[in-house]
Amino acid sequence: MTLTDEAVPATSPAKPKRPRIVWIFTGLALIFLLVGLTGGAYLGKLENVQKNDNSQFLPGSADSTKVANEQEKLINVQTIPGFVVYQRTDGPLTAADKAKIVQDVQKFGTVKGVAGESIGAPQPSTKDPSVASVSVPLVGKLNGKTTKGPDLVKAEKDVLKIARANLPAGLKVHSAGAGGLIVAFIDAFSGLDGTLLLAAGLVVVVILLFVYRSPVLWFFPLFSAVLALGTSAIVIYALAKNDVITLNGQSQGILSVLVIGAGTDYALLLISRYREELHEHESRSRAMIAAWKGAAPPILASAATVILGLICLTFAELNSTAGLGPVCAIGIAATVVVMLTVLPVLLVVSGRWIFWPKRPRFDHEMDIDKTHALWSRFAGSIERHHRRSWIGAAVLLIACIALITGLKTDGLPTQKGFTTHPDVLTGQKIYDANYGAGNGAPAQILTNASAVPAVTAAAAKVPGIVPDQICVETDFAKVAAAAKASGGPPAFILNDQCAPTQFQIQPSADGKTLVDATLTSTFDSQTAYQTIRDLRKAMDRVPDADALVGGQSAAYLDVQDAAKHDNKLIIPIVLLVILIVLSFVLRAILAPVLLIVTVVLSFAASLGVSAFAFNHIFHFANADPGYPLFAFIFLVALGIDYNIFLMTRVREETLQFGTRRGISRGLAVTGGVITSAGIVLAATFVVLGVLPIIQIAEIGITVAFGVLLDTVIVRSILVPSLGHEIGRKIWWPSKLAAANAPD
Repeated sequence: MTLTDEAVPATSPAKPKRPRIVWIFTGLALIFLLVGLTGGAYLGKLENVQKNDNSQFLPGSADSTKVANEQEKLINVQTIPGFVVYQRTDGPLTAADKAKIVQDVQKFGTVKGVAGESIGAPQPSTKDPSVASVSVPLVGKLNGKTTKGPDLVKAEKDVLKIARANLPAGLKVHSAGAGGLIVAFIDAFSGLDGTLLLAAGLVVVVILLFVYRSPVLWFFPLFSAVLALGTSAIVIYALAKNDVITLNGQSQGILSVLVIGAGTDYALLLISRYREELHEHESRSRAMIAAWKGAAPPILASAATVILGLICLTFAELNSTAGLGPVCAIGIAATVVVMLTVLPVLLVVSGRWIFWPKRPRFDHEMDIDKTHALWSRFAGSIERHHRRSWIGAAVLLIACIALITGLKTDGLPTQKGFTTHPDVLTGQKIYDANYGAGNGAPAQILTNASAVPAVTAAAAKVPGIVPDQICVETDFAKVAAAAKASGGPPAFILNDQCAPTQFQIQPSADGKTLVDATLTSTFDSQTAYQTIRDLRKAMDRVPDADALVGGQSAAYLDVQDAAKHDNKLIIPIVLLVILIVLSFVLRAILAPVLLIVTVVLSFAASLGVSAFAFNHIFHFANADPGYPLFAFIFLVALGIDYNIFLMTRVREETLQFGTRRGISRGLAVTGGVITSAGIVLAATFVVLGVLPIIQIAEIGITVAFGVLLDTVIVRSILVPSLGHEIGRKIWWPSKLAAANAPD
């Protein structure tokens, strides 16, 4: 298929040959069309290469990572603690209940993905005779190979299926422990990529129907965005499968809405320019060439800004954050390529009828006051009242920023991280009330074997550690062998005591061993994190121990500390990179600095309003330490997008009409399309609320609000009014700022 032109009367002069670029673009479009269609199959495969365990996110320098790596030398199976909780709702456990639990214990060991040797004996609660639990740890890593998320989910569900089969009437079963919580988190993402795409697609369709007022035109940008998503999926799948990048459920969810939203933005800008050029060119091919030349530079500049900002995330200590950067950068790169190759060809081939009922005619009707009447009047009002406009906008932003004091980013406990109520939350509440919140996820102290007595004594003095539950880690393979030989588990297992020497793990070749220390609080609570900090300080004071503290709590703490470090490191780098890109695009310094300042103000205002919404509307418990960085990346990078779209057109108009008139004309021409783009992008990020994860919902809410704030207030009012206030000096030090340049 090739690009075609409008039919001309037989008596007209011979039609000029199509430029060679038309054929080149047709070939490229066919290539990316096939790649995008093929990539659709890879979207469903991405969840098979996700890594959602906190231990997978940590850098090698983290203490918890070092402990986990050393643990592989001591034990070939690394487990994720998990429990099955039984509760009778109408009285104490019956004999039939207890018999059922014993039978289940024997069956749990047959489930693939369960650490059979580490399954515990039934533990009746000493506080409530209606409750009992069984420790059923999942295999997190076997012989150095990490268990995939879908396999963890299947193992957990198989365990619960056994426990819930043939239950005596009145007996209930729930999951609990770190394993159950992690599985619930992974399961929340499973299969939701299709739901996200459908929801985002429907939102975009509705908005584009309103924007274009055409029953047909909406299809082309949305179809192109889906092709871009398929193209990116091929690349991301290959890189994640070979451990080049880290992909998790959060990254995949954000990728989908980012590609749909950004792709629609780019399409809106191109189609708007194409519609203009159709009034000037009878040939659709030549109209598209002219539109492409006008729209491609700001689109490419915008995409480059976003991509470079995202690539800056690779400097992060946190592997999940470092992985999000290239994942989304690949998505944006694929999007800009498809939108500048496939979409133009589709539009030209389809003809003018796709704009029906308002088909643009070849009539040279390019008067801004006629074609953009509403925004022309708005731009004129900003020009006349520019001082009042920028002061009012600044006051509004400052008022929003004042709310930022209510923002809490100390970390979101896993149990409070869901918008829904998965079964594991019920089970965890029962377990914590009956067995102690810290059971099942001890701190792991890696130390020299010779220093175990000193380490044990020092750990016992740390607040938040159970003094009589500090033990050298048990070798469950030996326990299983003893149980098989004697017909039952050893007494120390039944009494929940430390293992005798013969059942302890043997020190590694370099004399290292692991000591487990039970916490008094839930492994992902702020209290537990403080205990880990105190424990690490205590271990540093033990002579010749060379002790490091790991385990579930330590891993979560290290994730939070790495996120805080990344905030301080990456945000300044991103700002510097964006400033350099803007200076290159606008060929000025003052204008880019002004744009950076306004977008940062918009970002801070968005955090302030979000803090109020999280605390008083949605009643979220907290926000993750990485939340500000994610919000910053998307808000600043995407917010700069709209300013690039505006200011590149302003500069183009300034060259012909002068600065102030150029600002008014640029705002008039781009106002409608950029506002539409902002609404589309905000709506797609709101779709992240489909995921039952508060951490993702918070990012979606903040980015959606921030994009609207940036589109409506910053880009439409603050930036143009400041431009009028400053005049031609805004282009300093370029020639446009010279004294003899039109103001």
